[in-house]
Amino acid sequence: MKHQFVPYPFTSIPHVATLPALKAGVETERHPVVVVGGGPVGFATALGIANHGVPVVVIEADDSVCFGSRAICVSRRSLEIIERLGALDGFLAEGLPWTGGRSFYRDTEVLNFKMPQDENQKLPPMLNLAQYSIEQYLLDAVESKADLIDVRWQSKVTAIDARPDGVRLTIETPLGGYCLDADWVVAADGGRSFVREALGLPLHGDTYEGRYVIVDVVLDTQRPTERLAYFDPACNRGSTVLVHRQPGNVWRIDYQLRDGEDPEAAIRLENVAPRVQSLLDMMGETGAWQPIWTGIYKANALTLESYRHGRVMFAGDAAHLLPIFGVRGANSGIDDADNLAWKLAFVAKGLASDRLLDSYSTERVGAAFENLSHGRKSTEFMAPPSFAFDLMRTAVLGLAVEHPGLCSLINPRQSAAITYVDSPLNARGASDSSFSHGPVPGATLPECPLTLVTDSGEEVPSHLTDWLSAAFTALCFLEDALKLPSEVTAFAESMLEQQVPFKIVKIARNRPGRDARLRCTIHCRDDTGKLFPMYGAQPGTVYLVRPDGHVLGRWHKADTALLSDAMHRVLAA
Repeated sequence: MKHQFVPYPFTSIPHVATLPALKAGVETERHPVVVVGGGPVGFATALGIANHGVPVVVIEADDSVCFGSRAICVSRRSLEIIERLGALDGFLAEGLPWTGGRSFYRDTEVLNFKMPQDENQKLPPMLNLAQYSIEQYLLDAVESKADLIDVRWQSKVTAIDARPDGVRLTIETPLGGYCLDADWVVAADGGRSFVREALGLPLHGDTYEGRYVIVDVVLDTQRPTERLAYFDPACNRGSTVLVHRQPGNVWRIDYQLRDGEDPEAAIRLENVAPRVQSLLDMMGETGAWQPIWTGIYKANALTLESYRHGRVMFAGDAAHLLPIFGVRGANSGIDDADNLAWKLAFVAKGLASDRLLDSYSTERVGAAFENLSHGRKSTEFMAPPSFAFDLMRTAVLGLAVEHPGLCSLINPRQSAAITYVDSPLNARGASDSSFSHGPVPGATLPECPLTLVTDSGEEVPSHLTDWLSAAFTALCFLEDALKLPSEVTAFAESMLEQQVPFKIVKIARNRPGRDARLRCTIHCRDDTGKLFPMYGAQPGTVYLVRPDGHVLGRWHKADTALLSDAMHRVLAA
């Protein structure tokens, strides 16, 4: 069969360039926030900021969403964030959920792993969706907020002047160039970030020599959605191959080049086709296939030392480059966006000191080092950087079947939510020793089913994470009290008076009472009886949760002073 490139089953819509109102070549309007880069991280950041009512300009050099699969695996944590951004429906409608995968050494299965998934969850642990669709669904949400988000296509940043009181960007478009001024700039312009290079900021870490070819092919098959890894397979001796199913009968194949192979020649169709055919033959796939895209990459484990440089913030690949193994790249970038968006919005609205942005860098640089640690381990196994690593891998793969304990070395260590253990925002007085279970300060919330009791008395099935939004949330565990503790009520009223976004979720063992004075209160019931023990809670326990879903503090008996001190640490930073 003759193979030739065919069009993607996804068609992007080109967007035209525009020019704003100018005076002497400078935009007449100054902007609170400008995001450079219209990829998943840039759009997620813009949506998060806009959800707090702050207007954003997005500068994107291309005329449409990306081409090629690139990032394809979306983690549960990212899906929770995307839900809060208002873009989840498209992801769930098109994406393919999966819970595990298999690894083979030659023709022997040496690992069959499962990611955490139980009846408490409403979202899958991982979902496959190509980056062009990821960007499109985020863009759909962006376009629904056109009153707050202005996306400027075919606009390329060519110069940046970062000042103590703001940032001036020089923009080139097909219609001409101009300058714009912003209070804050978010650099989300990818691994070859112009902003990072223009400011002379080096990345630190490791670059691995092993290269992988990416091939997207159309193949009609009924195989289940799972991660497949082949070590030293018959189709690519001495190398590794990864296979992922995507929506629309698209399959993503990554195979490692052997030492000495020319990368440019390797992605030519005449060299790609025989390797893909050999892989499909080995897998027992007999159907017709056609290639639609090829690319090449090598693993990097690099990060900036700080993600804040004055009034310029860095996120996603502009801030760090992570190995693909364990799918941490885009997922970590979406976590960056979630962490940064609410902090930048609070600063832009005058609700918090700009010192709050230092905590973004502290938390996310720490997260990057944790991701880099896992990524390095996976990379050194998937693409051994030396003879010693290769010898170790061969030994592990050969012994794994008879010695299951070695399988932990083969496991790709999939992306998971990061706990900000050492965050400067974590509340004082939240004693871990008094809690037998539950998320510690800095952790994300474990999921659990709840029953929402509406004001009309209707009972609606829901989940705990349904009630996280662009606000601080107090989870108040009650027996069946008709009123909240007076300390919590007083604290909520003080937050609302200061115009700090805040709400209370009452979680009762029995039917919760109502407090008509507090319109920010949501009434839920722990019908399954799981949430109280899961959170180590007793009547009177309060968890204070940040807008990004991380625990700020927790107390079995919260008083106004403890709650106020916790918020002061955030707003005064």
